[in-house]
Amino acid sequence: MSATMTETLHIVGGGMAGAEAAWQAANMGVNVVIHEMRPKVETFAHRTGHLAEMVCSNSFRSDDDEQNAVGLLHWEMRAANGLIMATADKHRLPAGGALAVDRDPFAESVTAALMDHPNVSVEYGEISELPTEGHWIIATGPLTSTALGAAIQEETGADRLAFFDAIAPIIYAESIDMDVAWLQSRYDKGETEEEQKAYLNCPMTKDQYEAFIDALLAADKTEFHEGETAGYFDGCLPIEVMAERGRETLRFGPMKPVGLTNAHKPDDKPYAVVQLRRDNALGTLLNIVGFQTKMKYGAQTEVLKMIPGLENASFARLGGIHRNTFINSPTLLDDQMRLKSRPNIRFAGQVTGVEGYVESAAMGLLAGRLAAAEILGKPQDTAPLNTAMGALVHHITGGAEAKTFQPMNVNFGLFQPVEGLKGGRRGRKDRYKAYTDRAKADWQAWVDAQA
Repeated sequence: MSATMTETLHIVGGGMAGAEAAWQAANMGVNVVIHEMRPKVETFAHRTGHLAEMVCSNSFRSDDDEQNAVGLLHWEMRAANGLIMATADKHRLPAGGALAVDRDPFAESVTAALMDHPNVSVEYGEISELPTEGHWIIATGPLTSTALGAAIQEETGADRLAFFDAIAPIIYAESIDMDVAWLQSRYDKGETEEEQKAYLNCPMTKDQYEAFIDALLAADKTEFHEGETAGYFDGCLPIEVMAERGRETLRFGPMKPVGLTNAHKPDDKPYAVVQLRRDNALGTLLNIVGFQTKMKYGAQTEVLKMIPGLENASFARLGGIHRNTFINSPTLLDDQMRLKSRPNIRFAGQVTGVEGYVESAAMGLLAGRLAAAEILGKPQDTAPLNTAMGALVHHITGGAEAKTFQPMNVNFGLFQPVEGLKGGRRGRKDRYKAYTDRAKADWQAWVDAQA
């Protein structure tokens, strides 16, 4: 679709949401300016000035588009010519049934694609006020700058909501003792041998696990400033917080031993298992799965080296914790993701209260399409309710309870029931397949209507 443009779409933030929004709008024929404060203004978590930099995990989670809501969201984004998914597929790493990517080449490719697009330009510098004119998308992510956060708070009249997000450590593969650790995906999941050996496993006996939990609970941890509260998002809890909820919590979470057989001692069933996943294409870097942490650096190295196989581990990056910001979208946004008090401004990505790379990019995709359609004089209805995209945007713009609103991953609990299907675990497989079949048909029809 092409058009002679007299109006420009301005996007604040070049993360997952901003990059995808820019790509979608530009492909619809709209001129786009991405305003990115990095590298001029740095954040705690970012390392580069690339667009769509991955700062936490390198995983987009499950790629199963028939039985998993995240996988369905992958499918919908691919069907809409999504830049983030196409680039993730290009830089895919073995990860069993998940979609993990080589993070640096991924960000470099996203940046190059947008820089090369004739309808896209990038301006570096901080936007500190809410614009009063023009078409804008605020996609500043969880690390919204202090100045812009204050401007949003002043405009909305509501207290800024915040939670704390933690980053997992990354280890050099060559420093791991492979006489102790072994390669295996849980339940040998994956179609190829590489996929079936996508995770590195470190086993623990009961005594080793108990000693690890003791050390974890006693370790020095990041303190919070006066007035801050530790309102963590449950999908990204630090391991210390999980341990504080019960000594067995980690063993039934990221350290669960099920579906794994110790290649060195096949007859010994581990009491707990720490898994690491490839973080780059070379396989030289591995991140510890589910091990987000707020331990201080000295304590991290001491405690993590208690894990069998990691006694001599060398760390490429230690874990950390930072403050994340999001708005109370159910009260502030309409179903087109526009700020009710200033409808020339849309919000997208994690700042709206979705959690995860995929969900953030998906909300960017939707915001970019809705904004471009409005600029072109052909406004569109928002995504159909029975799609993954529609279920998620409905949740954040009105389906959630505003008083208890917290960041949300996409999940089948957000979907309308399919008539005639039984609930409960026994009927789950058929029910999920019905959800995804219905969603794919509705999403494809919505995308085709915009062509």
